[in-house]
Amino acid sequence: MTADFLVGIRGEYNQFTKAEKKVADFILNNPKKVLFMSITELAEACGVGDTSVFRFCKTMDCKGYQEFKMLLSLSLNEGKQGLGQIEGDIGRDDSFAQVAQKVLASNIDALRETHSLLKRENFEKVIECFHRAKRICFYGVGTSMTTAMKAADKFLKIEPKVYCVADSHMQAMMASTMSKGETAVVFSYSGATKDTIHVAELAKKAGADIVCITRFIKSPLTAYGDMVLLCGANESPLQAGSSSAEISQLFLIDLLYTEYYRRYYDTCCINNEKTSASVMEKLC
Repeated sequence: MTADFLVGIRGEYNQFTKAEKKVADFILNNPKKVLFMSITELAEACGVGDTSVFRFCKTMDCKGYQEFKMLLSLSLNEGKQGLGQIEGDIGRDDSFAQVAQKVLASNIDALRETHSLLKRENFEKVIECFHRAKRICFYGVGTSMTTAMKAADKFLKIEPKVYCVADSHMQAMMASTMSKGETAVVFSYSGATKDTIHVAELAKKAGADIVCITRFIKSPLTAYGDMVLLCGANESPLQAGSSSAEISQLFLIDLLYTEYYRRYYDTCCINNEKTSASVMEKLC
């Protein structure tokens, strides 16, 4: 069920439960809007719980919410194939100059929206949390893992208490051994990745402070978050791992790093000199 996914929802409608019908009604009336909603946002819009949305996905033979959104996206894009759409409003017939301009505009829009979503009080809390933390652990899966590693690499230059591991099993083990006074920084665009949610749950249970860097203010991930920083890029399920989403997260990392360095300049400057000197010979 791909191109006929919306037709399939209509065909199964009479077999849905009352809650599932609420979900189906909203999807059928707002299919494009749903592509950019978290499971929690969709549940609230429908007046049901997250479990009802997940049950609806299962009824439609989807493994989960992300697969549901992918099939919905395929269904919506099926009718546009004749227009040669590649991503967003970029078409196959566009010139190189047009493609370059549109990609540039997309990335600039992501940065501008991320900037507009900044809340000083939230940012202040994250900076203070980093400073007092005995250990800062960065987590992510897939593209968000590369972002987490870049964040750890950047902060390790000025803070020795930074940790990051790539393997999801090792992430779970590290999260489970965290404690009060430590900070877990969790990256996830969707806020609905199972491994990432599991890590946040383990770290929260262990007593650590949770910082979520994500697109949606309400999601399964942010339910465990003590502090949330929002990135502003919009990506459909067929654009997972888009550069604009990564760029928006990297902007937040850069801002966190710069402000942290500025506030605790004396200590950070000494550490930066040490770490820079440690790899100097390797760069020659």
